[in-house]
Amino acid sequence: MAAVSLSVSTVKPLGDRVFVKVSASEEKTAGGILLPDTAKEKPQVGEIAAIGPGKRNDDGSRQELEVKVGDKVLYSKYAGTDIKLGTDEFVLLAEKDILAIVG
Repeated sequence: MAAVSLSVSTVKPLGDRVFVKVSASEEKTAGGILLPDTAKEKPQVGEIAAIGPGKRNDDGSRQELEVKVGDKVLYSKYAGTDIKLGTDEFVLLAEKDILAIVG
């Protein structure tokens, strides 16, 4: 089996999928207590790194995505597939799993 080298620039989502770079999780609480890795929650905020061409309509045309590369988004907690490229963490998810664009 051949080895495949992946980078953000080589990943192109299909359909209405988006590739999101996960923001770093909080390392301490509001009260200043440091959290160990096992106690940290999975972040739900990230930045769009790549988008697919859009979902196909019944007539064969494409429906554009509402998000674009560079948008900061809030997504569902258990949505998508986690992917690690080097030291960066990404999530590949469907556009319907994005809850909001963070201003």
